[in-house]
Amino acid sequence: MSLVQAEARVGSAQAGLRLDQAVAELFPEHSRSRLSGWIKSGELTVDGVTAKPRTPVAEGAVVRLAAEVAVATRDRSEPIALKLLFEDEHLLIVDKPAGLVVHPGAGNRDGTLVNALLHLDPRLEQLPRAGIVHRLDKDTSGALLVARTLAAHTALVALLGERGIHRQYEAVVNGNVLAGGTVDAPLDRHRSDRLKRAVTDSGKPARTHYRVRERFRAHTLVECQLETGRTHQIRVHMQHIRFPLVGDPLYGGSLRLPRQATETLDSTLRGFRRQALHAERLGFTHPITGEEVLAEAPRPADLAALILALRQDRERHAD
Repeated sequence: MSLVQAEARVGSAQAGLRLDQAVAELFPEHSRSRLSGWIKSGELTVDGVTAKPRTPVAEGAVVRLAAEVAVATRDRSEPIALKLLFEDEHLLIVDKPAGLVVHPGAGNRDGTLVNALLHLDPRLEQLPRAGIVHRLDKDTSGALLVARTLAAHTALVALLGERGIHRQYEAVVNGNVLAGGTVDAPLDRHRSDRLKRAVTDSGKPARTHYRVRERFRAHTLVECQLETGRTHQIRVHMQHIRFPLVGDPLYGGSLRLPRQATETLDSTLRGFRRQALHAERLGFTHPITGEEVLAEAPRPADLAALILALRQDRERHAD
């Protein structure tokens, strides 16, 4: 448990507002739901007296917060090396390698990104999900955003919900994509396979923008930008338009080789055991400092080798 203490005086801008509305402005580092809970528990008072969330507040009233916050993340820390793309006292951006599970779960209690983050900064145990703002699948590599303070976490989660965080990916897909476009198709759990997601009319809205970067004989390198961030979104959307990601164990289908593929391409495609997807760029306005943050994760070696093999195969058959 840790003690959270704060004090603020109601100004003219908050005068007459409901208490829960006023404290949301006075203590923006805390979520509305958490503040509401503290009002109801009596840990947030007005002039030393408990009040209800709907009670109007008067200008000049003193609002005091004295609350105990339980540890939000109970996983243990582990000395797992992490490569950082950006770091300051408020947040950090990790270059997550493929194969690293983000959150501990059944069968993966240790060796996850959360375990590594708790070793890097033990204070993250006080934050939901150890400060992780969004997620990447285990076998997707690239930039992942983590808050280091409650204020930053609250602001970044809100920014993500407002689509204020630019997320750009690159992917190698099966097939020849002729032009860029947008996939606007709602996603929900697959009806029969609990590990998968599927396009369904009853799902949550999901939109992915994509454009062609480079064409090969039977594959395409595409750039994808997320407007929403549903589980497996790019993977499902690209399969939906019949261009599944190379190596995707859930949505990729059978191995696809161009005719008379080079030995290098044949072995590279057969040996590529993960979805060919990389979160290459994150961009947003820093919620605390107001500075523009742009982080780019370099293309990992396995994806670089795949793209090189595809280029060499294309050049060999150019004539």
